Amino acid sequence: MRLVLAADHAAVREKAVLIDELRTAGHEVEDLGTNGDESVDYPDFAAPAARAAASGEADRAILLCGTGIGQCMSANKIPGARAAVLWNDLSAEMSRRHNDANVACFGVRTQELDEIRRLVGLWLETPFDGGRHARRVGKIDALDAIDA
Repeated sequence: MRLVLAADHAAVREKAVLIDELRTAGHEVEDLGTNGDESVDYPDFAAPAARAAASGEADRAILLCGTGIGQCMSANKIPGARAAVLWNDLSAEMSRRHNDANVACFGVRTQELDEIRRLVGLWLETPFDGGRHARRVGKIDALDAIDA
């Protein structure tokens, strides 16, 4: 699977660990930064990752910051991105099965790295159920075309 990962300054270490593990597992992974501990603005990293997932340049994107919330809010401004903050098994599974999430967001100040690793694995292996959910996801995507 082609993945892009991005983080703000709060999650540089965790992003690096995930990238190494995902590459070892056979995924093609692109690191979109940041790579230092100097304070940065998370929308600057969320947007390119979400664009990659929305355009098909990447199959999915994984974003990390302090809570995952800022990255998620930023990613969902990109047409075609369907980002979700994942905090437990049910959120990871259902974001894929019912919502076809193509961006997963995690908070390193609210979750341990082992939990994030586990949820990333569950999210990557869970398929989209399609069927009645495809109609609903289509309606979510149609909202991108509505003028604000």
